[in-house]
Amino acid sequence: MIDKTNNKLSIRKQCGLLGVNRSRIYYKAASIGERDISMMNFIDTEFTAHPFTGVERMVEVIWREKNLVVNHKRVRRLMRKMGLMAIYPKPRTTQSIIEHAKYPCLIRKLNITGPDHVWCSDITYIRMAHGFMYLVAIMDYFSRYVLSWSISNSLESLFCMDALDEALSMSKPMVFHSDQGSQYTCIDFIDELKARKIKISMSGKGRCFDNILAERLWRTVKYEEVYLREYGDGHALIRSLRQYFEYYNYRRPHRSLSYKTPAEVYQQSHQSLRSAPASPPLRKATELNETLQLIP
Repeated sequence: MIDKTNNKLSIRKQCGLLGVNRSRIYYKAASIGERDISMMNFIDTEFTAHPFTGVERMVEVIWREKNLVVNHKRVRRLMRKMGLMAIYPKPRTTQSIIEHAKYPCLIRKLNITGPDHVWCSDITYIRMAHGFMYLVAIMDYFSRYVLSWSISNSLESLFCMDALDEALSMSKPMVFHSDQGSQYTCIDFIDELKARKIKISMSGKGRCFDNILAERLWRTVKYEEVYLREYGDGHALIRSLRQYFEYYNYRRPHRSLSYKTPAEVYQQSHQSLRSAPASPPLRKATELNETLQLIP
């Protein structure tokens, strides 16, 4: 929203009106080297195939598969940057951050009876030809229907808010489930859910299976779309994901849905979608800012 070419409003004034610190406008993140990008791409592929792989085992896999000796601190740093954490039962040794809002997991014993009963969301790493981006999706738990998605070159909460606003423009769930990431525990995200009177559910510490459907979605998206292509830029990524999610929602039968598509299951029990068009709404081309700078 900051227009550096505006001759009537200085950048200082624009930042003051928007409540944004000027240092954020001038700050440029340090670029990530090609070696780290290559390492992150390998970690992403290995983790998708074996999501129980932790830091120590990942170090051994890198040595065996790539004949490369790498420090476990480096692997841990890269996995944290990618938002990856091995899926396995963990002891409750992590202390919650007091400043962050935490909510109990409501879906463990919940009998999910139909669409819009529970929505779930998660974020994943997407590799590019010359960098990487992050993808967030919001999915209906009952039908596996992907209601909205968005991409970003950072893990700030804005792109998660965009996905939430788009999903809520279509319908509203009784329960919204996510992990305890900062994108979902920020004030804006929580306040939006509360304003809609949506119950908030979050995966518990050490509960690796509380959001397992989102993990399955990422596995499907990567094997059927991401790993088959090489995206030159963010525009190519958006175009390709738009086509894939249309296929996923409307043409890909799911065995767990008795070989129906997510859209068929979602529409059969959802009054507001019975008169909807046969294809999902196209995302606007302006969703990707022209000034988007890919990493590195």
